[in-house]
Amino acid sequence: MNYLEEKQAYIDGVRCEYLCHMQECEEVGNVFPAHYHYYIELLYGVSGEFQVLLGGQYHKFGSGDMVLINSREVHQIDARSKTGGKYVVVRFLPELIYNSISSNHFEMKYMLPFVTENSSNQKVIPAKALVETEIPHLFFEIIQEESDKKYGYELAIKNHIGRIFLWILRYWNANEKEVYEENAGDRNLRNQLQSVLQYVSERYVEDIKAEEMSKLCHMSYSYFSRSFHRIMKMNFREYLNHIRIAAAEQMLVSTTLSITEIGAEVGFATTSYFIKMFQKYKHITPKQFRKLITQENRVK
Repeated sequence: MNYLEEKQAYIDGVRCEYLCHMQECEEVGNVFPAHYHYYIELLYGVSGEFQVLLGGQYHKFGSGDMVLINSREVHQIDARSKTGGKYVVVRFLPELIYNSISSNHFEMKYMLPFVTENSSNQKVIPAKALVETEIPHLFFEIIQEESDKKYGYELAIKNHIGRIFLWILRYWNANEKEVYEENAGDRNLRNQLQSVLQYVSERYVEDIKAEEMSKLCHMSYSYFSRSFHRIMKMNFREYLNHIRIAAAEQMLVSTTLSITEIGAEVGFATTSYFIKMFQKYKHITPKQFRKLITQENRVK
């Protein structure tokens, strides 16, 4: 069955890393039809009763309950109370957490329960588990920050999302024993790849080939390629470009070097390829990114 895909939101050509609002309805019925999107979505019940369809199963939630919806997970929300109700909606891109976790991305295992299809982790965390925690306060703080838009509100919202994310991981770990079970084989592969990740972090400006990296960790090229993708969830070239683009992003903000100079500084052979890759990863050109940041700084 084909479901509606809700596209990612953009403001002035820049992809929104997070979206948050208070969702309200006044009667029984469908709030949102079955759909999916790339965002990870968190719901926090404020009043009334609702049900959310996830993985072909209905889950009830109400005041004080928190719902977790994975990236690309089909879901539908219906109100069950005659007078309707309301709940907080917080969506965020996996990259919001993923990009801040670690330069070597080994903490990607913490993201897997949020991006893996048919995840078996608990979907609704009941109010009784949240009532004496900071979680309710953080949801309302996010809505308040978005409403007030005080200086640095974006950082505050991202910080609150990170704290909620960490709380969920620890809750799962405490109640379900293992959030993500890494087998012995994966641990060995991860250790073998450490030298490659260290090499890339220090020498990403160089023309690094996957074949060379396979020798560095004493693997055949084909086995290295399969192993790297298995552990990092991306191929080697994608990872190298990711590191280069991250470095370029910092240089666009902190230096006056030209686009061509920055592309060369981070290891891209041509300016056109640098611009193409930057736009692929950031959904905006380097020039547009620098202009946007400059304008924001002037306004602030």
